[in-house]
Amino acid sequence: MALREYMPLVTEQSPEHQPLTQSGEQVAVPPEQGDGTRQLLQSGIGTLAAGILAAALTQFAFGGIGPQGPHTNSGWLALIVALMCLPFGFLLSLLGMAKWFRIRSLKAHQDQKK
Repeated sequence: MALREYMPLVTEQSPEHQPLTQSGEQVAVPPEQGDGTRQLLQSGIGTLAAGILAAALTQFAFGGIGPQGPHTNSGWLALIVALMCLPFGFLLSLLGMAKWFRIRSLKAHQDQKK
């Protein structure tokens, strides 16, 4: 037996995943809009922008960074935010772009078949 028979996707619109009313009747759930690519890209770009802003604030508004690190407490906090947001935002944006290219490639492949 296939693994899919044992572990169906939660997002499938099968009867066991449909919500029920108090009387026990199934409620029709509209299909989800989109596939999450736009949300991935927006989140990644927003997080990356926050990291760039925090790094710029550390360098220019909060006293800069010397050999021992930032000169102020605000500089240290902004540096910590930058060091968290930059890698995470980059990877999230990379994932969103990869997903966008994959969907684009699948659509092009389907159009060639027709």
